[in-house]
Amino acid sequence: MLYLVYLGSGIKGILDGELFGIATRTWFIISIITAFAHQTYVWFCWRMQLHLGFITKLMPKTGFYVYAAGFFLLFFARMAVVLLLAISNRGSLGFNSLILYILAAIVTVPAVYAFYSVYKYFGLLRATGQDHFDETYRSLPFEKRGMFKYSKNAMYTYALLILLVPGLLFNSSAGLLLAIFNYTYVWIHYYTLELPDIRRMYG
Repeated sequence: MLYLVYLGSGIKGILDGELFGIATRTWFIISIITAFAHQTYVWFCWRMQLHLGFITKLMPKTGFYVYAAGFFLLFFARMAVVLLLAISNRGSLGFNSLILYILAAIVTVPAVYAFYSVYKYFGLLRATGQDHFDETYRSLPFEKRGMFKYSKNAMYTYALLILLVPGLLFNSSAGLLLAIFNYTYVWIHYYTLELPDIRRMYG
């Protein structure tokens, strides 16, 4: 993934621009590091908790909430940096802005509905991997309401399409490249970490 992004960074204009006096190249690197930090954090915490119960042994009452706070901090930082990167690199894509605005609107509708479905039916805390910390969640059925009617994994399939919106709105090639990187990286997380954990916890 990093090698492909490295190749993509050679596209003409993809590292042009700056924001707040910080070059697009730096925002580009920060975006990759933030994505890596978020998923490494989740990987480490899930491994420590699922296999050793380490976090709740260390902090019996607050362990999950401390983990969840770190999860959301890194998650929103990840989203924010993609936005800042797109603004820094605005105009580099060179496409018709009206077409990109229409595409952004099309992508936003299912993404927003997916986020709403996660909030209303699935639960934000459960979405962080609460079943790794609390075994009672493992007896709950898989969610099939809202956007989950159309996808068993609506969070990754639809909600994370929101990552494409900054790149489309700001006509940014770097923003779109890092959005695709983040989207693909999350699916790597799913197939190499989350799906094996689901099979382990739910049979």
